[in-house]
Amino acid sequence: PMTMDTFIWFASLTKAVTAAAAMQLVEQGKLDLDAPAAKVLPELGKIQVRTGWNADGTPILRAPKSPVTLRNLLTHTSGFAYEIFNADVVRELESAGTGNVISGTHATLNRALVRDPGTAWEYSVGIDWAGRMVEAASGLRLRDYMAQHLFAPLGMSDVTFQASEEQLSRASAMHARLPDGSLVAIPFGIPPNPEVDMGGHALSGRVPHYLRFCQAILNGGVLDGNRILSPTTVELMGMNHIGDIKIGELFS
Repeated sequence: PMTMDTFIWFASLTKAVTAAAAMQLVEQGKLDLDAPAAKVLPELGKIQVRTGWNADGTPILRAPKSPVTLRNLLTHTSGFAYEIFNADVVRELESAGTGNVISGTHATLNRALVRDPGTAWEYSVGIDWAGRMVEAASGLRLRDYMAQHLFAPLGMSDVTFQASEEQLSRASAMHARLPDGSLVAIPFGIPPNPEVDMGGHALSGRVPHYLRFCQAILNGGVLDGNRILSPTTVELMGMNHIGDIKIGELFS
């Protein structure tokens, strides 16, 4: 049974928190929404666009027509894609023997682009890369940056990338729905001690504590007198940053 103390996986709700962390650094001038992200993470400048496959199964790659930016990463217009929605990414990871996005490895992030940056919307690992930009700009691991600059001021003590034994003792299980409509618990968990704090999906915690973050955003960036973002930044985060680019169906 779920209670107010139940510890759950936040999955992609992590993305909003990582975006807030990135925007704090934009406010401070340590990150730029529209500068090439490779200025902060040089490895991003080495990633190419995959346009197909050679007869021997190797990918056909070319340089992107424009550089990936933080704005692209935060709005899923970077050209990256998730394997769950893109069969070619599955093929790429499997052929390279690379773990999926849940693995929390550097290798899983070093995947080819499937689109040129800024040309299409594709749900992706972009915000995982944005989390790495937060680390590079702040000098802190993402878990430590969030603990100091978001969780502490907002009173979110029961939110973390690395669950303790006590937290796991309160954790709800992941479930799958069977054809007859019933639910069955399945093995699932974020790997302990991952190489990367995945800013797109790896936070867990108590729902009331996550709602404190939501309250702060709804209140213009402040909660109980503790400000995490300016009202102008919160307003900016709610605007359309992709123009006429359409968001397609994830599941049909």
